[in-house]
Amino acid sequence: MFILKMAERMSDIAGVIAALLTIPLIASLVYEVFSRYVLGSPTYWVYEVSYMLMGSIFALAMGYALKIKQHVSVDLIYARLSARSKAVVDVIGYCAFGFAVWWMTIELFASVINAYQNGEVTGKSAWSPVVWPVYTTWFLGFFMLGVQVIAELIKATATLISGKAWEGNA
Repeated sequence: MFILKMAERMSDIAGVIAALLTIPLIASLVYEVFSRYVLGSPTYWVYEVSYMLMGSIFALAMGYALKIKQHVSVDLIYARLSARSKAVVDVIGYCAFGFAVWWMTIELFASVINAYQNGEVTGKSAWSPVVWPVYTTWFLGFFMLGVQVIAELIKATATLISGKAWEGNA
């Protein structure tokens, strides 16, 4: 299905971007340690950069983690269920989780617009950068998680209807 392929491709791309963002995160933290302990001159910007990058990494990686089944789960009972029973649990779970994710996505979009229109800044350091770029990244991460939830819901529904576990041929 085209929709599933597109959703999973978006999750893959977001996962790669999240992985690549670890490079500037590590570089900035190494620079901070060097600057603080070798040069005796701590930075005023690394704290802001680090929490923004870390938040962006987590947000962008959520959909990919769901795609590859790396979210936390308790399999004591679930692992012993039939494919159709697992699909029932998945459909219920993805509907509830999807509701929360899409609600959060809408709220984050409102935060992006508000922060941009008001020129909102962090106020956490002397640098105090505007926050709409990082809010935008967080919004995109939740949006892509929501798309992946829909893809997982489609797969669970197909399993529920057919009675056979999804083979992964999106």
